[in-house]
Amino acid sequence: MRYLISLIALLALASQPFTLVAGPGHDEPATYADTDAETGHGDGDEHGEEEAEGHLEMDAEARARQGIVTAPVRRQRLSALVTAPAEVTLNLYRSAQVTPRIPAQVVARHARLGDSVKPGQKLVTLSSVDMADAQGALLIADREWQRVRKLGRKVVSERRYIEAQVARQQAYARVLAYGMSERQIDALLREAKLQRADGSFDLSSPIEGRVISDAFVVGELAEPGTLLFEITDESRLWVEARVSAEQAAEIDVGAAARVRTADGNWVEGRVIQRHHRVDETTRTLAIRIEVDNREDRLHPGEFLEVAIETRASAPVVAVPESAVVLFQGAPAVFKLEGDELHPQPVEIGPQRAGHVLIDAGLEPGEEVVVKGAFLLKSLLLKSQMGEGHGH
Repeated sequence: MRYLISLIALLALASQPFTLVAGPGHDEPATYADTDAETGHGDGDEHGEEEAEGHLEMDAEARARQGIVTAPVRRQRLSALVTAPAEVTLNLYRSAQVTPRIPAQVVARHARLGDSVKPGQKLVTLSSVDMADAQGALLIADREWQRVRKLGRKVVSERRYIEAQVARQQAYARVLAYGMSERQIDALLREAKLQRADGSFDLSSPIEGRVISDAFVVGELAEPGTLLFEITDESRLWVEARVSAEQAAEIDVGAAARVRTADGNWVEGRVIQRHHRVDETTRTLAIRIEVDNREDRLHPGEFLEVAIETRASAPVVAVPESAVVLFQGAPAVFKLEGDELHPQPVEIGPQRAGHVLIDAGLEPGEEVVVKGAFLLKSLLLKSQMGEGHGH
């Protein structure tokens, strides 16, 4: 199929004003298209023996028509990509667990798995004997404090004034520590009715997010620390990648990363943290990537692949991968000199970030073809095949 495309391109180029010039060892230039003047390069002396056989002459207008794009060679800093297995996890900085602080019985449920909740939204109603005692003590202490404060320091002793004030503060703090919110406590004190000290109280959502766990039943006796609800904001998730210690040393916090989703697409992210403890079993380090998940494409627990940019190297001579072709058994690029396109052998190094490092054969500032190199290679090979039959 590639050769068919090249043949079509050759037919399209038949009327273009460029010349194929033979290299050293040919008596006459092999003309691909008619030109009005001789090329004058048949003896090959001008190009030297270091160049591959032949070159093309093609002006800027002809190059543009055929989609040939050139660019200057330059030194640049390139980042390599590290690919690694990874797992999607909860963003613990955007997650919360709702648990009772004292033994309590579940009276009513107000949210369910999958619900979106807001901060302060009521999730569950509990009832506790310990809370009832604390609520009663608060109401009594509050009444005493209000009476003493109304009498003032001129009527009551300083000691009694301070004792009443401290007793009320301690009773308030105990109810708050047991799980009532300040808003619930204020409502209890406004009514100031002892019958309201029934031990019931609500647990509310501390954050905005989605309920991802609610494994309890109404009537259950929940001990302190029992997980009633787990809530997380899935708009920004973590992806934990496992890499070798050597690779981790080349990854900076803030480095760009990409995560391949289950449907084969990529999601952009960035490195936010590097673990400092090596896994004893796998001898790897974890790299934490934060991903924008507002489209709900990732879910905690998924296993996938990530690609992470490493620290940029020192400036190196490099060209786009599309500029390098295999010509006469060796890597080469097409170098532009005036309107001449010469195949230039190069020594290449590793590939990084869509570029090929050039160890020898090119210097910064030289102009090379970065798009359309394969077409030029096909033209030269086609001409050489024809010349071979001619001899």
